[in-house]
Amino acid sequence: MLELLFAICMLWVFGKMLVWGIKAAWGITKILFTIIFLPAILVGLVLGGLLYIAFPVLIIIGVVSALVKK
Repeated sequence: MLELLFAICMLWVFGKMLVWGIKAAWGITKILFTIIFLPAILVGLVLGGLLYIAFPVLIIIGVVSALVKK
């Protein structure tokens, strides 16, 4: 009986920790993509001669960020 209680409590505690870890990883991923990867990709597109792709992407991101307020 104690083993069952221990297993239930362990799943409960580690389940909460798993959810917290996923939320933290998602926040870090959003920061990395918006601060590092997106500008690097846009600069790479411009340097590669794909300005006709980079400019509309930049406009779309600007419009979306202007419309979405937190």
